[in-house]
Amino acid sequence: MDLLVPSLPTPLIQVYDSIIDNAGISLFIKRDDLIHPTVSGNKWRKLKYNLLEAKQKGFETLLTFGGAFSNHLYATAAAGAFSGFKTIGIVRGEDRGQEKSSTLQFCEKQGMTLYFVSREEYRQRNSLDYIAGMAEKFNNPFIIPEGGTSGFALKGVQEMVAETNMQLNRKPDYYAVAAGTGGTAAGILSSGTHVLAFSALKGGDFLKEDILGLTADYADHGNLHLFTDYHFKGYARYTQELLDFILNFKKDHGIQLEQVYTGKMLFGLYDLMKKGYFAKGCSIAALHTGGLQGLLPELKG
Repeated sequence: MDLLVPSLPTPLIQVYDSIIDNAGISLFIKRDDLIHPTVSGNKWRKLKYNLLEAKQKGFETLLTFGGAFSNHLYATAAAGAFSGFKTIGIVRGEDRGQEKSSTLQFCEKQGMTLYFVSREEYRQRNSLDYIAGMAEKFNNPFIIPEGGTSGFALKGVQEMVAETNMQLNRKPDYYAVAAGTGGTAAGILSSGTHVLAFSALKGGDFLKEDILGLTADYADHGNLHLFTDYHFKGYARYTQELLDFILNFKKDHGIQLEQVYTGKMLFGLYDLMKKGYFAKGCSIAALHTGGLQGLLPELKG
């Protein structure tokens, strides 16, 4: 399947259970995890216009950033292989050799060159001087920010919003989304829709400023509601409570979630429903952002 010929529109599924009924709301799951077999969810949406821009400008190489379990590195490696780009991944942390994560092993199989840097150096990834140095070091590649988060990403996410609104034949009261870099939340927000963003990171309060900064050029954006209490001890960390929720959600609704992003977002959403956070009659479209390649073995089956 060509990267630029995805399975669109992705399904929009309404789910029902006693918690939703008691909350008196309508909950829909936007199945962007089904958009492409290897470049799934928000990663496809965020990469689309980055890759088109790189192709149009004649770049041959993509360079981007991520950690050992980065869905974004995984997606960029696959997208580059599909689209004929060489790819370079600047990876936070040390090279663990044969003990590399399955994500990084996949990236290498797709032809991505991995360049490991210290956590201190990685913190410079958004510095203009550092980016200029990377451009010189690697012979002027097309540089995609961590998570694919850029103006090009917002444009791709806006298409998801338009697609969902068309499927619903209206705009939902809220979109719910997990937040890592905040690019997907910003793309939805820039479409004039209210966003419930659930930080997958411990100490994710900084995301509010980042998300609103990305939407600064959009006068008519929606309201942002950022929740930072559902990180389950931090990025890529989890508890048995979260795993049990994911297993039960799959049993009840037939939809697989993962422990890094989507599981935390849906857990938070259900917790808010139990607490009576939402007005009766409101509708929520929760975005399934994919990332299932990082699923724990105990959640499969």
